[in-house]
Amino acid sequence: MKSKVYFIAVKDANDTRVVNEQLKKLLRESKVLDFIRKEDKVAVKLHFGEEGNTGFVRPQHLRVICDGIISKGAVTLLSDANTLYRGKRLNSKDHLALAYAHGFTREAVGADVFIPDDNKKEDIVDIQINQKFIKTAKCARFFIDADAIVAVSHFKGHILTGFGGALKNIGMGCATREGKLAQHCDVAPVVYTDNCTGCGECEIICPVKAIHIENNKSVLDKAKCIGCASCIAACPSMAMFIDIEAGAKTQEKMAEYSLAVLKDKKEKAGFINFAIRINQECDCWGMDNPRIAPDVGILASCDPVSIDKASYDTVNKACGKDIFKAVHPKQDGLEQLRYAQELGLGNIDYELVEL
Repeated sequence: MKSKVYFIAVKDANDTRVVNEQLKKLLRESKVLDFIRKEDKVAVKLHFGEEGNTGFVRPQHLRVICDGIISKGAVTLLSDANTLYRGKRLNSKDHLALAYAHGFTREAVGADVFIPDDNKKEDIVDIQINQKFIKTAKCARFFIDADAIVAVSHFKGHILTGFGGALKNIGMGCATREGKLAQHCDVAPVVYTDNCTGCGECEIICPVKAIHIENNKSVLDKAKCIGCASCIAACPSMAMFIDIEAGAKTQEKMAEYSLAVLKDKKEKAGFINFAIRINQECDCWGMDNPRIAPDVGILASCDPVSIDKASYDTVNKACGKDIFKAVHPKQDGLEQLRYAQELGLGNIDYELVEL
């Protein structure tokens, strides 16, 4: 049976009041939060945005979602796991400070923010899944122990997965730094020497000293590289790129990590995708990258596969072409959905309910 995905249009993401009115209507009519019970401990999984990036879902919109959860008598915290690459989200202290700086305070959203700490054993957990690539998933315990989870995702393009939505938010986003490494470990950047200016930013930021400058060009030691992509985000001249041939494998690992997080959350998970401010790349980049589509709207579902497919189709319809394939021509972002369906995470076929 097809899963229902509810959609409401948003014409201008900058009109916060109107966006929130549309969001309230979506939550009310989709009943996407109705699985939440009194006294449930609900993890709201989102991305607080890297320093210098403004594409993330606004705290004003999270206020509407948190109010909807709290109105059911539940307790909620906003959360994200730390990153593999260097930046303001590398450790819990700086990550929390950045979340506050981006406006995610209790006063603004009506809930506290919690960032699990990879250095504390009590904050991490191993999940046995015995899948094709991942046998034991390394996850932030907070998301596993929560009674319910609500994933609030910014739908956008991605250099490695074609696009990022609910599955990426859950699979990559709930993993510990070790878990993120496991998903990236087959991926090493390629240096496009024609673009390289020898500025050395990649050498400075590399956490394992896998890059050095030689004859004013970056040289990468792939044997040392851990695939964290810090250099890609740091490079001002777009000289560092992911070896995109490895993208399908990373997508499948990401789907397996989604399985680890969601396997004990049957009928206790909801997904909200914001298909607005649709950028070419992830919000992990420490800068705003090009917009590739007009503002489309917000989607809600209890099926992470269906909502990502519906988001993908709706954005492409608005663009009149497969915009994600256009900006990442060698990447098949649908691989993550096909494999997630195979794992039993949801359905690619969906019924779109337009509000």
